[in-house]
Amino acid sequence: MSPQSQSFDVAVVGGGAIGLACAYRAEQRGARVIVIDAGEPGAWNVAAGMLAPVSEAEFGEHALLTLGLESARRYPAFCDELEDPGYRAAGTLVVARDRDEAEALDRLAAFRRELGLQVERLRPSQARKLEPALAPTVRLALRIDGDHAIDPRKLVAALGRAFGGERLRARASGLLVRGSRVTGVATDAGEVRAEQVVVAAGVHVAELELPEHARVPVRPVKGQVLRLRDPAGPGLVERTIRGEQAYFVPRGDGRYVLGATMEERGWDTTPTAGGVYELLRDLSEVVPGIFELEIEELTAGLRPATPDNVPAIGRGALDGLVWATGHFRNGILLTPVTADLVAAVLAGDALPEFAAAADPLRFAGVPA
Repeated sequence: MSPQSQSFDVAVVGGGAIGLACAYRAEQRGARVIVIDAGEPGAWNVAAGMLAPVSEAEFGEHALLTLGLESARRYPAFCDELEDPGYRAAGTLVVARDRDEAEALDRLAAFRRELGLQVERLRPSQARKLEPALAPTVRLALRIDGDHAIDPRKLVAALGRAFGGERLRARASGLLVRGSRVTGVATDAGEVRAEQVVVAAGVHVAELELPEHARVPVRPVKGQVLRLRDPAGPGLVERTIRGEQAYFVPRGDGRYVLGATMEERGWDTTPTAGGVYELLRDLSEVVPGIFELEIEELTAGLRPATPDNVPAIGRGALDGLVWATGHFRNGILLTPVTADLVAAVLAGDALPEFAAAADPLRFAGVPA
């Protein structure tokens, strides 16, 4: 039988890291699950894969930090279930190039310590001893051993192998709704019936047809990324290096990801010379050796951002509708905790207190 002639317990719209992880967890709980995906790589395909809730912690983002720390805690066990997800526990160095950046980094370090986060302040000589490729002009660094990284492309491939349910290669155009209840998904290959629908389609949730009052407002934020390769093999840096404007993530095989711009350009995904210049300029002041690397790929993607930059995870305004979207910069980091929360909600549980800020119903009545 074709998927369109069947009925499922759960239909997941979106086949990226979050959609597949939600489907995988729901399947583990005994649900009959189908994943609907058009086959076009989303933000995960561009993401660097930093699992860095501590180094990314900013003033006023307590809710996001809580979610990130909880997800990072779950990551090792999550990866143990998967075949070759590309997980690396090498740690992170956050680096300041000048006095102003050093003062800002000191303020952030104090803020992180107030929250009980593990951060070690390093003098320039200490930082360069750990990572000799750092520029001699570096003024200050923070060592964060608990911030790790993963290869999102390997992660999605591993989740695809782990998920044993149905897959439908089709573009979802909207949700099927009867009264106040979702009954399935409309696609360009026909209708798919399901008791519950998980919307994990990233920025493309904005293109789905559904009642206006039930929407979650998500906007695209463009990010350009360079993928670089060292023909001499790995070793330029071992840890993720973060500057104020750019980051540099080693894959462990001589490949590196340099990113990422933050551009409010609507749906434009065209790489630009200006974006490449900004990335190379900013990171070269921290790791000059990047100029010796070969360019393997230049790409741009769209991060799904909500108005408050906190994702929407949980029950929606329609019966049977569950959201898993709006993860902005943190989709890969938040994959394990999002999947666990969605699977629990599908089983009838309420969101736990640590995830209350992600309740999609906070957007009820907010124009999309």
